[in-house]
Amino acid sequence: MRVRISRKLTQRTLRWTQCLCFVGAALLLGYCGFVMVDAWVFQQRESRDLRRLLQDHGSKLNASAPSPPAIVARGLIGRLEIPRLGLSAILIEGDDPKTLRRAVGHIPGTPLPGQPGNVALTGHRDTFSRPLRNIRANDVIVVTTLQGEYRYRVVSTRVVSPENIAVLNSSGGEILTLVTCYPFYFVGAAPDRFIVRAERLAG
Repeated sequence: MRVRISRKLTQRTLRWTQCLCFVGAALLLGYCGFVMVDAWVFQQRESRDLRRLLQDHGSKLNASAPSPPAIVARGLIGRLEIPRLGLSAILIEGDDPKTLRRAVGHIPGTPLPGQPGNVALTGHRDTFSRPLRNIRANDVIVVTTLQGEYRYRVVSTRVVSPENIAVLNSSGGEILTLVTCYPFYFVGAAPDRFIVRAERLAG
């Protein structure tokens, strides 16, 4: 009799464990779906706003028109593109989790595109920055803002520790630094950072 009760308890426990695993998996899939849809909606909305702002600025361009703001509503800065990799993402101010879930972020405290110094941008390795795993020297990076279009040429890539903030230092000229987690396929919090350094092209 004791053996039967033990088996029934074991079977019941296994059934509950299976149910909990299915519920947990469904919740995780639902959250992943929400994150993907939220990012897609955000990118579409901000892309429309950027196109409208660029058109408005172009139609009002004359000697007396004031310069457009560097950062517009909701922290919108512009668009980051790497044509060879097929990467195209909205660029907004900030590096907090919500920002990086939806877009590529500009690291506060670093110059904005077009300004002298080291412009630092960051993105999640499993979303917008995933194509960076295939980047190579001489790839062209294009940053489009209301201030203008800025083109950079990749000069180097390297892996550093998260504590190495020296990669954000300015070394003169106009530099662009892209930062993401590394390794790209690491499960959990990645231990290192992948750094792409590029120099602005003249003209």
